[in-house]
Amino acid sequence: MDLFAQDTPTKVMLAPGAYWLSGFALPCMPVLWPCLADHLSGHPARQMMTPMGYPMSVRTSSMGSWGWVGCAAGYGYHAFDPANQQPWPAIPTVILQLANTAAREAGHPDFVPNSCLINVYAPGSKMGLHQDKDELDFTQPIVSVSLGLPATFLFGGPRRTDKPVKIPLVHGDVVVWGGASRRFYHGVAPVKPRQHPLTGPQRINLTLRKAR
Repeated sequence: MDLFAQDTPTKVMLAPGAYWLSGFALPCMPVLWPCLADHLSGHPARQMMTPMGYPMSVRTSSMGSWGWVGCAAGYGYHAFDPANQQPWPAIPTVILQLANTAAREAGHPDFVPNSCLINVYAPGSKMGLHQDKDELDFTQPIVSVSLGLPATFLFGGPRRTDKPVKIPLVHGDVVVWGGASRRFYHGVAPVKPRQHPLTGPQRINLTLRKAR
């Protein structure tokens, strides 16, 4: 069965090369969620550190050939989980297919990510405006998948001072940005306390990239 055989979802252009795909991940959620829950049971999300030595607001885990790590030495991609020095688990096929299909829907064909960062937001957690700039190949897009609690995604411009657009993301939404908007600033406003039937009192975000 093709998990992505559906009518074209609501698609909103945010900037050149950037789209909000409302509900795009919902058809594959019955397969995706068990894979993700199994990963988090064996590789729990934990608080990474900023280079200034402060704990990050969100907890993180990773999948793929390269996992994103934050520590006192800085941010970057590592082939091994620093908690156990083991390779990160492979990205499940359903998540790879979702990322590829969403990227193609947004005008970025042939996207094959090798890194999936998993951010877990408790109520009050947030992500300040930042650029994704630790990758080597900026011709590849970023695919962001929302699960669980709603959140306000802030999508700005090429300068930190550019006023961001506020996007009300809910469970199953996907945002893709690449091309001219690949290094636009973005972030997440503090998540409000609620309950979601699948994820409980938290929001989970998958960010898929080609890191190397």
